[in-house]
Amino acid sequence: MEKKPNFPPRPPRPSGPRPPMRDRRLPDRNAKDPNNINEHIRAREVRLVGDNVTPGIYPIQQARAIAEQLEMDLVEISAQAEPPVCKILDYQKYLYQQKKKAKEIKAKATKVVVKEIRFGPQTDDHDYSFKLKHAIGFLQEGAKVKAYVFFKGRSILFKEQGEVLLLRFANDLEEYGKVEQMPQLEGKRMIIMIQPKKK
Repeated sequence: MEKKPNFPPRPPRPSGPRPPMRDRRLPDRNAKDPNNINEHIRAREVRLVGDNVTPGIYPIQQARAIAEQLEMDLVEISAQAEPPVCKILDYQKYLYQQKKKAKEIKAKATKVVVKEIRFGPQTDDHDYSFKLKHAIGFLQEGAKVKAYVFFKGRSILFKEQGEVLLLRFANDLEEYGKVEQMPQLEGKRMIIMIQPKKK
C-alpha cells in the first residue's frame, strides 16, 4: 500500500472580515458596454457637460452624487480627455438611441457590389461580346465592374494588347458606366474599374 505524502499543516486563517478582492467586478457593468458608467469611472475628477448640469470640473464623488440626485447615470463619454468628460443621462435610453442611429446609418449606406470579368490577352470577338453583354447587365443593376486581363507566363509581353483591350471595353461601356480606375498592372493582372452611371 502506498504511503500518503506528509504535507505540513495549513496555517490558521486570520479571523475577521476577508480583505476586499482587487479585481472584483461591479454588477452593473456589462462587458459589451461601450462606456464606463457610475462606479466604473476610475478618475478622481471629471469634466461634466450637458443640459442638466452646470458645466465644469467636479470631484468624482460629487459628480456621482449629482447623477444620483437626478436619478440618472454618470457616463464617461471621452475617457482620453484630461480630465475625462462625463455626461449625466439615462444610460439605457442613450444606448438605445446610439443603436438606432447606427441602424439608420447602416440602412443609408448602400452596399457596393463588385462584379469581376476576366479576359485573356488575346480574347476573340465572340468571347468579348459575351463578356461585354454581362458587364452591361451588371452596370444596369448598379454594380461596379472590375475587368482584368490575366497574363500567364510569357504572355506578360502582350501587356500593351491587354491595355488596348480594356480601354476598348471601357469605351464600349461608355453609355452605362464611367471609368473609376484606368488600366493598371497589378502582378499578373491588368485591371480597370468601371462604376455605373447615376440615373
